[in-house]
Amino acid sequence: MKFFSKWFGKQEKTVKEFSDEVKEEILIQEQEEDKEENPVQAQEEILMEKEPVAKDESQEVLIETDQQQVEKESEEVAQDYREVKDESNEIEVTATSDLEEVIQESLEEGDITNPVVESMEQKNEKKKGFFNKLVEGLTKTRENILGGVDQVLKSFRKIDEELFEELEEALIMADIGVPTTMKIIESLREEVKIRKITEVDHLKDVLAELISDLLEDEGTGELEINNGPTIVLVIGVNGVGKTTTIGKLAHQIKGQNKKVLLAAADTFRAAAIDQLIIWGERSGVDVIHHQEGSDPGAVIYDAVQAAKSRKADVLICDTAGRLHNKKNLMEELKKIFRIISREYPDAKKEVLLVLDSTTGQNALQQAKLFQEVADLTGIILTKLDGTAKGGIVLAIKSELNIPVKYIGVGEGVDDLQPFNPKEFSKALFNQ
Repeated sequence: MKFFSKWFGKQEKTVKEFSDEVKEEILIQEQEEDKEENPVQAQEEILMEKEPVAKDESQEVLIETDQQQVEKESEEVAQDYREVKDESNEIEVTATSDLEEVIQESLEEGDITNPVVESMEQKNEKKKGFFNKLVEGLTKTRENILGGVDQVLKSFRKIDEELFEELEEALIMADIGVPTTMKIIESLREEVKIRKITEVDHLKDVLAELISDLLEDEGTGELEINNGPTIVLVIGVNGVGKTTTIGKLAHQIKGQNKKVLLAAADTFRAAAIDQLIIWGERSGVDVIHHQEGSDPGAVIYDAVQAAKSRKADVLICDTAGRLHNKKNLMEELKKIFRIISREYPDAKKEVLLVLDSTTGQNALQQAKLFQEVADLTGIILTKLDGTAKGGIVLAIKSELNIPVKYIGVGEGVDDLQPFNPKEFSKALFNQ
């Protein structure tokens, strides 16, 4: 029984397996028939089977496409950069050209505040203009000196001692001074003998020659500012135009392409500091200053330190003019000299005395007093255009042997110029 069951069970399994195989074949056959009837669906199935491979290929294509896009965009960016750079260069060239035009227009209109180097022709024209102004400014002095001389000469027909005495009085009245006048008249007597002059009319020409020789013997009056740093101390009594003169002097020296610095050491006179600051602004020069009433020595010390650190070519110092208290003035100047010598021993030193030429012989007396308290290296004569006492120039040279460095013949900033003895003589006699 068990045997038949085992045999028939195995046989049933075999039949069942056979039946399953038959069913599978029928199913496959039906699917193939469906594919023939619906090719689109068949194609989709093929694609489904190949999807992994197609996906990989599409990714590679996308990667290549992205890389090309990046390269394309990079090229576009580079092209844009080149175009922008070219445009910026064009703008820079245009801006530079426009700037040059503005500078040129400013130079033509005189808007540039920095000093412009003058041509020789411009300098000669400026010099000629000053000479003409000097001739005009010395009109009163010329009339005072030569007018008196002409009047004396017209009164005589022969040359004798009385004539010399009359000429002597005329020159003294012209503020030439007694010692200087006596020296001139003595020289005139000698020339008359040497040249054997007999005509009175010839004396005027000889007198003009002697005065010219006296002036020209003085040499040039310009400051020596080309051999290293220079410190200029400007002294003088109140009212002679000292601070104004310093401002004009700074303007002129800066025009020579020199770096100038000012020191407001006149802390005694009211408004002296403010006045110098204003002139500094006009001339484009810095002013070292303290408060009114400060120690002048402290101002000079700070100014010297500033001149060294800023490498200034010229330091011009305004000082107090308290001549009525000579002792205090002397001590103050000595202190200033000590500070300069200690702090800046290599600097060249100039001490200029400002005199008002309208005061005549009083100016000469001031010079003598200041000469006692300071070693004067030069004199600046102001207001020559408004006085008949310009003969003081001769007296200063003859009696004090101090060179006249500058003369002023007007209120303009350019009306202070170095003293040229030859030109002064020509202007005095209108030659």
